[in-house]
Amino acid sequence: MAHRDRRKKPQSWLRTTKERMDILFDEAKKSASDKPKRANRYVKMARKLGMRYNVRIPRKHRREFCHKCDVYLLPGKNCTVRTNSKTRCVEYTCHDCKSVNRYGYHKENRSKIKR
Repeated sequence: MAHRDRRKKPQSWLRTTKERMDILFDEAKKSASDKPKRANRYVKMARKLGMRYNVRIPRKHRREFCHKCDVYLLPGKNCTVRTNSKTRCVEYTCHDCKSVNRYGYHKENRSKIKR
């Protein structure tokens, strides 16, 4: 019998966990405008799933929630989105806990753009 690394999780678990997280974030997006508490619950469940199976939240969903209070963010409703040219980042300010989540961006060089 081959020795199996105890710390490694099977790939099927990881794939299933990512699929479940995608489903939870899609449901949070659907229910965010009329039932914000339910959307926040979905975000908490997705984060808990990721922590349990040691899976990162997919990149497309990382900006959709506050990393401090686990609230699903809807720009204009419960968060403010601004660009900061000094730090070159997009700032999401949560209205619930007043924390600022920053995500970097870079400007394109004119020389790289093909015409």
